[in-house]
Amino acid sequence: MNINLPSFNVKNLIKEAGHSLSRAVQLTEEKLGTTERTEYDQEFQTLAEHADATKLWTEKIVKSTESVLVPNPQNRVEDFIFEKIDKSKPQRLSNLEHLALDMIEAGGDFGQDVPYGQVLIKVGQAEQKLGHCERDFIGSTSICFTQPLRTFLEGDMKIITKERGLLESKR
Repeated sequence: MNINLPSFNVKNLIKEAGHSLSRAVQLTEEKLGTTERTEYDQEFQTLAEHADATKLWTEKIVKSTESVLVPNPQNRVEDFIFEKIDKSKPQRLSNLEHLALDMIEAGGDFGQDVPYGQVLIKVGQAEQKLGHCERDFIGSTSICFTQPLRTFLEGDMKIITKERGLLESKR
């Protein structure tokens, strides 16, 4: 009965254990203040600060843009959930479109031959056009502005953060 064990390299195990132990000692000494921490060079520190500022401001701009475009927090949460489960967002009427429908309906009740009814219908139709323009603006802003920023945050910034953490652990 032969049992095949995977090849076991004792030298690598001892090397890794020694490295981990010396790293733990260094971290402990840094925390206790008995040793100085290895400092990064000035150029790297400048790049790291710039990356942090870029991430912070990009996140703020994305959140602020979304709150301006979709001011109702409930709708933003609902859109976020639909986005995460890969379903299309529900088409809801904007405030301008609701106002337009009410004006057109009121104008129809007053009658098209009455001046007040005519004005309500014309203004309602203008409000509808504004509502459609607003919907197009929100859609194009999402596609052309916020999505690329989110892609940057979820792609490049995650890589930068991961690499920086790796560098910190190796230091």
